[in-house]
Amino acid sequence: MFKYLPHTSEDIKEMLETIGVSSIDELFKEIPNDLMDPSFDVPKSHSELELRRRMNELANKNLALIPFVGAGAYDHYTPSVIRHLIERQEFLTAYTPYQPEISQGTLQYIFEYQSIVAELTQMDVSNASMYDGATATAEAMFMATAARKKQIVLVSKTMNPNIINVLKTYTRYRELEIVFIDEKEGQTDLEDLSSKISKEVAGVILQTPNYYGIIEDFSSVKKRIEEAKSLFILNQDLASLSILQTPGSMGVDIAVGEAQTLGLPLSYGGPYIGYLATTSKLMRKMPGRICGVTTDTEGKRAYVLTLQAREQHIRREKANSNICSNQSLLALAVTVYTAVMGKEGVKEAQMNSYKATHYLAEQINKLDTFELVYDADFFKDVLFKTTLNEEIVEEALLKEGILGPLQLSKFDSSKKGQLLFSATEKRTKQEIDHLVQVLEAL
Repeated sequence: MFKYLPHTSEDIKEMLETIGVSSIDELFKEIPNDLMDPSFDVPKSHSELELRRRMNELANKNLALIPFVGAGAYDHYTPSVIRHLIERQEFLTAYTPYQPEISQGTLQYIFEYQSIVAELTQMDVSNASMYDGATATAEAMFMATAARKKQIVLVSKTMNPNIINVLKTYTRYRELEIVFIDEKEGQTDLEDLSSKISKEVAGVILQTPNYYGIIEDFSSVKKRIEEAKSLFILNQDLASLSILQTPGSMGVDIAVGEAQTLGLPLSYGGPYIGYLATTSKLMRKMPGRICGVTTDTEGKRAYVLTLQAREQHIRREKANSNICSNQSLLALAVTVYTAVMGKEGVKEAQMNSYKATHYLAEQINKLDTFELVYDADFFKDVLFKTTLNEEIVEEALLKEGILGPLQLSKFDSSKKGQLLFSATEKRTKQEIDHLVQVLEAL
């Protein structure tokens, strides 16, 4: 039994000691005990019909909640055509397209995806196969430290704490140092940025809209970063670039973020897809792969794997990145979504999300027990402070089939009573009004 597992008892013991836990079971301590060994009561010798009936009974126990929580993952509409196409077997089972002559379909949609990212960001070049927005940000950090040969990175405190935690994890064994830029009135303190940036800094990582949903204006920071010979890294929701200022227009060196908002369902937290786009100068420092278009010997259009760093595969310790696998099924989903929706459709979905969030904020702000925390324009997320008990608010909304808002005190004890609400184009006026009625009743 388990004959082919490569790790010996000594290997496992050493790994556990390194990460500071006593057993493998301790790695899963956050999962409730009743979920660790659930009894599904699946019959052992029943027909397919009976088995399907039992599984449907179990599935029907799931709650269909209306999400009013975002903070980096948003409940946008997913056209049904996406699933029909990406579940075709030639896409669902595709691997890295090393042989272009038999991978034209895969290479084409990766090329199309890259083109979409480049157009939305207004950057020179985009890659493919980033896992999610958080790890894409970490990969951009590695690009900056490798390109500038420096070990310090500045990160704004207004960035999503989940992304910050991933950055901390990635820097732990790379001898890199993160220095945080203070926040002021819910936005990056640009004076603090100016005081901390120096020629020892490889890159500056900022986010807009930020963790609180505030749309930050970074059009003035490029000069300061450039004077220090550092790189400007900006994390943004990709879909938001259809209506907000693009990284290319702000002089960003590396644009990163989450592309889940272009056609991917919430899916209980993943899988999602990150994007990374940059300038021509930094192209050879990019992780992942770049697909291009050319012509074959007969003059016909052909797609090829134009650029990927082989040391990612064969020289792990010396590589800027260790991304090797082709994670492009979700890139296909993004490509299908943008093709189906079109430019105007993508813009309309985002504008309706903007309007829904502002309507939600206007209605909540009328309540005596709630107050807007920051006086700044926001998008998809909006932060309120309440005099009500946070747990009671959450429980009352759950009873009415509503998920959210996010309690910021779970990440930062100093933010007691602060609740982050979110709305997208899927949230109707009736749903928003119902949420406000529940809050008003409290």
